[in-house]
Amino acid sequence: MIQIYHNPRCGKSRTCLAFIEQSKQEYEIIQYLTATPSFDELKVLLEKLNLQPIQLVRIKEKIWIDNFKGKTLNNEQIIQAMADHPILIERPIVVKNGQAIIGRDIDLVASFLD
Repeated sequence: MIQIYHNPRCGKSRTCLAFIEQSKQEYEIIQYLTATPSFDELKVLLEKLNLQPIQLVRIKEKIWIDNFKGKTLNNEQIIQAMADHPILIERPIVVKNGQAIIGRDIDLVASFLD
């Protein structure tokens, strides 16, 4: 089953979700702003994405700029920042068969779901 970490206020996330709906594959929506992933869940998600924690952070978000920009943070601190402030998590994230991608590019999502 496909999972999508979705923010309904984000246009890219809505576009990705619409594409997944059209694929006729079974999926689950995780509205990560209200069902916030834990520290450990974020670590697993990062492994599936094959990314470093900073690569999953929305560094232009006001919370990041006000609280974390310019500070030297280790990976655990970055993951904790995302767990504490889920708006910092890049979106949408699509998970399938133990792998994940950031689904901002529909062509990438299409090839990932095949």
